[in-house]
Amino acid sequence: MTQKKKNIIEREEVVVKFVGDSGDGMQLTGSIFSDSAAIAGNDLATFPDFPAEIRAPQNTIAGVSGFQVHVGKEKIHTIGDQVDVLVAMNPASLKANLKWVKKGATILVDADAFDEKSIEKAGYKDNPLTDNSLESYLLLKAKITTLTKESLKDMGVDTKTAERSKNMFALGMLYFIFDRDLKQAFHYFETKFKKNPRLADINKVVLQSGYNYADTIEALESVIHVGPAKMKKGRYRNITGNVATAWGLLAAAEKSGRPLFLGSYPITPATEILMELSLHKSLGARVFQAEDEIAGICSAIGASYTGSMACTTTSGPGLSLKSEAIGLAVITELPLIIVNVQRGGPSTGLPTKSEQSDLYQALFGRNGECPVIVIAASTPDNCFYYAFEAAKLSMEHMTPCILLTDGALGFGSALFRIPKMSELPAIKPPIAKANEPDFKPYKRDPETLVRKWAIPGTEGLRHRIGGLEKENITGVVTTDPMNHQVMVDLRAAKVEKVADFIPEQTLDGPAKGDLLVVSWGGTYGSVHQAVQKVQAEGKSVSHAHFNYIMPLPKNTGKILKNFKKILVCELNSGQFVNYLRMKFPLPNFYQINKVQALPFTIQELTEKFNQMLEEK
Repeated sequence: MTQKKKNIIEREEVVVKFVGDSGDGMQLTGSIFSDSAAIAGNDLATFPDFPAEIRAPQNTIAGVSGFQVHVGKEKIHTIGDQVDVLVAMNPASLKANLKWVKKGATILVDADAFDEKSIEKAGYKDNPLTDNSLESYLLLKAKITTLTKESLKDMGVDTKTAERSKNMFALGMLYFIFDRDLKQAFHYFETKFKKNPRLADINKVVLQSGYNYADTIEALESVIHVGPAKMKKGRYRNITGNVATAWGLLAAAEKSGRPLFLGSYPITPATEILMELSLHKSLGARVFQAEDEIAGICSAIGASYTGSMACTTTSGPGLSLKSEAIGLAVITELPLIIVNVQRGGPSTGLPTKSEQSDLYQALFGRNGECPVIVIAASTPDNCFYYAFEAAKLSMEHMTPCILLTDGALGFGSALFRIPKMSELPAIKPPIAKANEPDFKPYKRDPETLVRKWAIPGTEGLRHRIGGLEKENITGVVTTDPMNHQVMVDLRAAKVEKVADFIPEQTLDGPAKGDLLVVSWGGTYGSVHQAVQKVQAEGKSVSHAHFNYIMPLPKNTGKILKNFKKILVCELNSGQFVNYLRMKFPLPNFYQINKVQALPFTIQELTEKFNQMLEEK
């Protein structure tokens, strides 16, 4: 039978979300679809969303796992406010995500999953596939489970394996809907299941069957095509923020000439940095999976003392456990990179969800006067550059640096142009030379206040450092009150002097105006898009996004004074805005905050901007 040729609809951008039970393979399905978009030349952003429980209750709202992909032919900054195509593998996933779906969007469901028990468990009174509640959408009801089993009946596949392959049938349908080539997915299966070719063949058959089935659906009169984006020439990779962070640390180790040591304890959502670095022993990375958070950071401090570029990775609960040891790195004035992939709290909180709620902890969460450098990444791909920058600042200024990312950045992905090592700046740790004349452990560079890094075993550099207060220059243990004042002031001034070595704050928009929108860290994409939308309407709005937090860029105060109103956007209850109020006691700070483990939407931001512009 000859199939009717489908119309092709050209789209600038599309948001697709895969949702199902936590065992339905939605993360894998979304990842493969994302890779196909990257290979097709689209720009993209992704956002995985899954339960904290290892196996959440089946067919319940709490057990829904999702993966959202925003692809386009222009630069993509957000995961998208609303969904154009929703793939829902059971009733609970449909119910949990329908509120994010545009009217007129395509909804693909596994009709086999909509039995009476599952419908009731999801909280429906009637079957949503037959009660006309979805009439404002293009509803594609496919018996995906049944069709998957039929596609494998000649291969002798057991029922359980067949049912577990249903996500690939749905993916095959999506490949048809988006006019994608199946070769990329076939290559993925061949690589992943190299040791088990039968599994590769099973997935290929199911994927092809889903693709062929979509070609027969009469209701599907058109396919969607998103053209390639214009990008700078280079080699690209669809990369998660955690992998980008690991790569940034590896690059910094190479540029500094210092061996990389990571001492960490697994914790969601930071564990993938530990996992990624463990794969790169050939590049000199040494990875120690410690028994707890304290052992992880203390091993890193020991490695730093002996001359390694030392790192530790964690999330909020782990950062609190590391606080005393961070103080040890501060008082010994040793470089240490601390990556905190923020999640919802307090306590165990929301392990798989994202917040910006650890800023106070990064700035102030230690005993005594204990300043450290604090910077924040803002996209999954620039986690690479800010991890590199954290290492550079920490080693060149001989003090700990905390890099703040978050769960959305760490688990999310974006296209990353892999740089050449020659494109990255030099890193020059202040390493003391053998038999250096008049060496003293706390003798400082007069301009930077940085002490030399004396590697143990280097001839003529025997010295002692530790957690007790030391005499300035000599390093002799002392409790002299005046010396303590001197050392406290010196450690603080050394961190403040970092402002001379970081870029000045930039603005998107005029240098003066009615409203300055301020953001930091992972809120960049949503805020940037919302500001651009309001600017296109001719309104007086500018945007300052901060990546350098302690110290702040030197021109921060000058920028803030040029605007009538300053609105600070944060995924917490107001931590950065209060920090700015401490530094710059201006009367015109306002705030918009969200603590729902969800990113800002462009709509809620633009509504707030317009409200503030209208108010006198």
